[in-house]
Amino acid sequence: MKFVPTPLGGAYVIELEPSFDERGFLARSWSAEDFKERGLAAKMAQCSISFNTRKGTLRGMHYQSEPHAEAKVVRCSAGAMYDVLVDLRRGSPTYCRWFGVELSADNRKLLYVPEGIGHGFQTLTNNTEIFYQISQDYRSDASRGVRWNDPVFAIDWPIANPILSERDRSFPDYTP
Repeated sequence: MKFVPTPLGGAYVIELEPSFDERGFLARSWSAEDFKERGLAAKMAQCSISFNTRKGTLRGMHYQSEPHAEAKVVRCSAGAMYDVLVDLRRGSPTYCRWFGVELSADNRKLLYVPEGIGHGFQTLTNNTEIFYQISQDYRSDASRGVRWNDPVFAIDWPIANPILSERDRSFPDYTP
């Protein structure tokens, strides 16, 4: 695996390094030792799948509050998505900045999301499926979010007029 740093400290795009033969390829997509060597969360407590039937579906921007903050490894297993991170770590040099990257079944990239980062995505195709590895079990009492179109972050989403849940639409304005 190749860990490519993003502009947000501690967040990485992970590129697979496949070994090819006449059958196809084999590539490692997880190694606790490789994550631990970089100081990243190496223990994953939960895996989840998000399936989205319609292009333009937007989920986010979500995180869990302390002491239940979570790190994630995100991969698009079918279709394509624009994955976005927002730095919500007060005191971070990139506080309130965002980063986006396309993850798809074709490019097979993964994204490491460190604790304290808001996460969301917008589907670029119908029938997009996302696989998450998560360092903490989900806690509804710790579930938080910031609005996808909050002017503080000014995220440049690829598809206008997204399909949203009422919850994601109604997060309050963020106060830095």
